[in-house]
Amino acid sequence: MTWTVTPEHVGSPEATALRWDYYDEVASRYWGRPATEAEIEEGLRDDDAGLLVPPTGEFLVGRYDGKPGSCAGLRLAGAGTAELTRVFVRPAFRSTGGGGLLLAGIENAARAFGVRRIRLDTRADLVEARGLYAKHGYREVPAFNRGPYAEHWLAKDL
Repeated sequence: MTWTVTPEHVGSPEATALRWDYYDEVASRYWGRPATEAEIEEGLRDDDAGLLVPPTGEFLVGRYDGKPGSCAGLRLAGAGTAELTRVFVRPAFRSTGGGGLLLAGIENAARAFGVRRIRLDTRADLVEARGLYAKHGYREVPAFNRGPYAEHWLAKDL
């Protein structure tokens, strides 16, 4: 069984299903209860997914043995910088190496756009994500935004 990571339109059925699962998990963890359909739909409406397509960004889908299992978005932020967003690996596919391959794919996409630095923000409770980022060279940096859920800011020079 192997992973493949490829660009995919953020609005494709598989990408949309992955984004749905992402919002379900992060919202449920944040509120400490299962997220409602309305809450997930609100997150999807307000996530600026339209920027995760060329020329303003990219969206990648990872497939494990052909099954959609992960996703990540890249949004150009100007001056050789891009933001990493919507990083998600479905629970059934965790600990299989897919997260690292997804980050490598995003970094390659960023280089193709001329990006020299990738940054991101995340929440304190998303410890698995923070561990993945640290393992792959992302380091804590001073806050670069004031997002309502931003508690940790990380970056990596390419």
